[in-house]
Amino acid sequence: MKIVSVRENPDYKEKAIAYFQKSWESVLPVIYEDSITHCINARDSLPQWYLLEKNEAIIGCAGLITNDFISRGDLYPWVCAIFVEEAQRGNAFGSLLMEKAKTDAKNAGFHYLYLCTSHIGYYEKYGFTYIGQGYHPWGEASRIYEIKLI
Repeated sequence: MKIVSVRENPDYKEKAIAYFQKSWESVLPVIYEDSITHCINARDSLPQWYLLEKNEAIIGCAGLITNDFISRGDLYPWVCAIFVEEAQRGNAFGSLLMEKAKTDAKNAGFHYLYLCTSHIGYYEKYGFTYIGQGYHPWGEASRIYEIKLI
């Protein structure tokens, strides 16, 4: 099992763009292409984009960004776009991506990490605490979770 940071491995850029676009078809394709492309030479620690590889096959992904299209601009950074292939679920592989995002956020000097989701019960298993609702520009609400980075 290997987590690949696109910033640290720019040769993965095209694979990452294609994988995120396939995994999150509801997001405009240009969003991932633009952010992943520009993370490579970003001045600051964010954004970060990760791929999860198992036996050289990509089985998951996640991002670490400043805002996940949510009304709470006072909170950041956000772990986003966590995805694990359906056949690989149930093995806690998503937690590996969350741990990488937590480590990178902590190393960048952040004290908390946030995420927004409609899921209830999953992120709590990994130490995230529900802190309230947030609102997206397209009118939907999401649950906001945080975790203290110790």
